[in-house]
Amino acid sequence: MITKKKILLNFDLDFTIIDNTIGISNSFNYALNKFNLPPLEGTKIQLMIGTPLEEMFSSVSDSRITELCAAFRDYYGSKGIFEVKLIPGAVKTLSKLRGVGFKLGVITSKKHEMAVKLLKNLNLFDLFSFVLGETEEIRNKSDPKIRALLDNKFPNHKFAVIGDHINDRALAETLNCPFIGVLTGNHSKKQLVNQSKTKTVIVNSIGEISVEMVSELFSNSNLI
Repeated sequence: MITKKKILLNFDLDFTIIDNTIGISNSFNYALNKFNLPPLEGTKIQLMIGTPLEEMFSSVSDSRITELCAAFRDYYGSKGIFEVKLIPGAVKTLSKLRGVGFKLGVITSKKHEMAVKLLKNLNLFDLFSFVLGETEEIRNKSDPKIRALLDNKFPNHKFAVIGDHINDRALAETLNCPFIGVLTGNHSKKQLVNQSKTKTVIVNSIGEISVEMVSELFSNSNLI
């Protein structure tokens, strides 16, 4: 038998809890402009959100990727991080889940220090027991070291992943845990469900996630 206190719900950030499209787009084009590269339309940048920053810049340039990423982070850390809004229902859902005993975590492709700064700026940081962004040791969500890190920090826990991207589903598969896909990003229900190797539930947005829905994911675990 498992209690809610032994379950960690790992949320993605972009397009799951927050909409940082303006900040990311402005940061991206700031970096391009700094190195005399043509700007990219916001809609095209939006489609890339959720993938590692190096991959985003590699799609528009064959060189200076490290410098472009550094320029992006210069703007983002001072301005872009504040050009953000919450997905409707996010705070209510997070507070409700935490209030009944679930532990909450964040696993994001953002740099770790940026993720922490952003959550603190939004007064959300204290809702989470765990925050993991990109570090020197863990570069992306497909890194198998994430499972070892979680098992070490949260022994005898079960996990779930909530996100908008197929990379979030891949993380759930790596963790061998349920996945709740939200449709507030760039992926369709079909894309999030297709060839899924783990228990998958799709909702329109984080605001639709209920205590009952999460509990049902662990219905075979005699959740109390």
